[in-house]
Formats: sequence, structure tokens, C-alpha cells
Amino acid sequence: MMDKSIKEIHEALVSGKVTSGKLVEEALRKSHEVEDKYNAFVTILDDAEAKDVSESLVSGIPFGVKDNYSTKDVLSTGSSNTLKNYVPFYTATVVQRLMDAGAIMVNKTALDEFGMGGTGTTPHTGAVLNPWDQTRMCAGSSAGSACAVASGVYPFALGSDTGDSIRKPAAYCGIVGYKPTYGMLSRYGLFPFASSLDHCGILTRSVEDAAIVTDIMKGIDEHDMTSWDSSHIHLQEALTGNIEGKKLFYIKEICDIHNYPNASDTLKEHLNNFFKTLELLKTKGVTVEEVSIDSKLLNAIASVYVVISCAEATSNMSNLTGIIFGPRSNKTDVFEMMKEHRTLGFSPLIKRRFIIGSYVLQKENQERYFKNAQRVRRLIVDKMKELFREYDALILPVSSGPAKKLDEDKDVIDAGTNVLEEHLQIGNFGGFPSITIPNGFIETLPVGINITGNCYDDENVLNMAYTLESLMPYRGQIAKED
Repeated sequence: MMDKSIKEIHEALVSGKVTSGKLVEEALRKSHEVEDKYNAFVTILDDAEAKDVSESLVSGIPFGVKDNYSTKDVLSTGSSNTLKNYVPFYTATVVQRLMDAGAIMVNKTALDEFGMGGTGTTPHTGAVLNPWDQTRMCAGSSAGSACAVASGVYPFALGSDTGDSIRKPAAYCGIVGYKPTYGMLSRYGLFPFASSLDHCGILTRSVEDAAIVTDIMKGIDEHDMTSWDSSHIHLQEALTGNIEGKKLFYIKEICDIHNYPNASDTLKEHLNNFFKTLELLKTKGVTVEEVSIDSKLLNAIASVYVVISCAEATSNMSNLTGIIFGPRSNKTDVFEMMKEHRTLGFSPLIKRRFIIGSYVLQKENQERYFKNAQRVRRLIVDKMKELFREYDALILPVSSGPAKKLDEDKDVIDAGTNVLEEHLQIGNFGGFPSITIPNGFIETLPVGINITGNCYDDENVLNMAYTLESLMPYRGQIAKED
């Protein structure tokens, strides 16, 4: 039953075909199976209990929570050894709203340490494997959530997205990943990575399920000053399937195969698949046009992201000293305690990011690196805002193809496909609503397509994705290994 949609499960609960208790049993059984095969979880809550079924569509239904959300009395590690025994005293707002609506948390999912990674290979519990092919990654950082939803453990799981951390794992796992407009979902209780880029979001197997869950979680929160009143937005109601007259654009420099002189057959097939999907979209009365953007701006995306995210992470995580919380050293000198905690507790990837962040924030370096990155970010966002005055949304393929092999060098960026791999970060720079949906297969592995719109235009963005989804046979699909 857990491989069904939220509506289907709710109807089965209301009709008495299944009980909440049976759903919990099924989700827990599948959780252990998926953990054994793919290493998707930090904690499985074997004592999770059934809840009464109400009018709320998520009532009585299990779900997963990425382990960088605080959950009262439940281990919340951020997939880092520095918090391997940390149990919070409060629950994140979005998690609490789902539980208040009757949803049942059954596990905490693994992530790249503190969300700082795009591979799903750096959790302190080990790499998360792709449920379509165990030799491949899920992408990150919301790897465990994507793996679990794609495997049919439950219909939805929480993720977070600072650069593409919901949307790329969704593409690699053949599911839906949605990051709403910045501030629609409260970040209170989400471990901060880069506060100006961090978004809460959701992974599901259909656009409608993403709308249902987000409608429950959204809303202003007195604990998060960046949250805003979205009571006038009704995402599920907006899924009409009518998008006639909408105008979308794609970026020539990213999608033109001639810009990739050493293009692999996989990349050629991926881009060809993308253009075929655009033709499908046009059958709904949509206009899709090619737009050219200065390559200098596009090529700066990845560098801008690294500078800003590392700087903000260095500041946000300065409290991880091993003194306030986390495993404490036996050293007697306070500085030696902190040194040992941070040296032994963080992975090499995290240490590198902190070094970068500290360097660009040094007084003598701020103007050249941090402030310049902020200026270029503004140029990119202004360009997108200009285009959104003419177009309803940007549509692009997600990455350069399907999931990467686990044994590939994950620290080397291919300059030839850098922009294609990193363009989703635009959605974080501007706080734009952005959703990835499945867009077919390449060599039996799923690939995705992404739609990004202007701030506060989430209803239109989701309706466009919903309509496109209806034209393809991938809604609700469950991962199947060869």
C-alpha cells in the first residue's frame, strides 16, 4: 500500500481496506529492507504508532524526515559524527505541522554531512546507494529521503535544498522533488547550512502529493522571520491541468548540443529527450522559446555558490565546538577540546568547506571573494527576474544525464558540463520555486526535468509540472533494479 499515492492511501484508510497500524508495519518492514540494501537511514523508529484517520489526507500515513530536522526526543545527527548522539528538545515546525495533521514519522533519513554535498556518499553512516542501481549514487544531500520514497517505503519524505539537494536526488531516483519559494516553509528546526540559500521541501512520487504535503506545512511561523503568509496560496486546488497560453523558456547555452564538443552519447540522448518533452508540452498550448544568457554569468554560478555557501556555513556551524552539545573531548584545555572535536568529528569535505568559508570571510579577502560573489549573485537573480516578466517559467534538463557511478571521482567538476550540472543553484540564489519531475530513462536509469518560476508563483509552477507529468507515464513509479 505504501507504493500508492496519498489520496489512494487515504481512501483505503477511510473505507477500512487498511488500517494505520498496518501501514506503519509495512513502512517499518520496508525501512529495514531498504536500509539493508541501500543504507538510506540514520534511525528507524520501530516504536512508531498508528494514528486516527481524519479529514486530513496525510492522517494515519507514515513519512520520513531528513536527519537535519530537529525532532524532539529522536536522534537528529545531521549525518555527522559531531552530533552522533544529539537528541533535540523540540521539533521543527514543518515536521510538527505534519504530525499535527496525523502523519506518522517512521524514520530519519541519511544525508551528506550537514547537507554539504551533492553525492549522498558522506553520511557518517556510510554512502546511500541508488535503488535503481546499487553501483550508482542518489545525489545529495537528500539522498536517504529520495531513496526511501523511490523504493516505496512511504509516499513522501522531507528534504532540504541549498543548491539542488532535493531536486537532483529526485531526478536520479525517478521521483518528484519540490523546493517552494524561500520562506513559504518555515526553517525553524532545520539545521542551518547557508541561511540565505536554505529551503525546506518535499520528495514524493507525484506533483499532486507534493502539493498536498506542502499545503499542510506552509505558513508563517513566529520562530522564523523569513517565513511569510501564504494563506492565499492553495497548491492542490491550483492543479487544474490547464496551462494554455503559458510561456516558458530554456537557456540556449545550456541546451545546445553544439556547446559540448566532446559530448557523450548519454548527454546527446539526454538533451534529445529534453527537446522531445518540450514538444509534448506544446500540445497543451504552451509556448517554449530559446533564450541566450551571457556565458560569463552562467559559468560563475558554481563559484558563486561555493563562496557564499561556505562562508555562511562557517558562520552557522561555529557553535559545533563539542562543548555546548555533541561528543565532548577528554582534554582539559578548552581550545584543545574544540580542536579535537572538530578535527575528529568532521569529514574531509566539511573541513575543506570551512577552510574556504574562513578564507573568503577574512577581512583582506572579503571584497575580492565574498562581496564579489554577492554582486554576481545579484546579477544572476536580476537577469532571471527580467526574464520572468516575459515568461512564466524556466525549463531545463536536470544534470548531464542519469546518476553517476559511486566509484567515479566525485570531487572533480567537468568543465564541459559544469553549468548543466550546477544551474539548479539559480533557484536558491533567488529563492525561486522549483520542481523536478521524472523525464524518462537513459539505459534503464531515470533522468529528470526541472521547472523554475518567479517567487510566490508556486501555484503556476506546480500546475505546469502537474500538466507535463500527465503527458508522461512516470507518475508514481517505484525503483526497480535490473
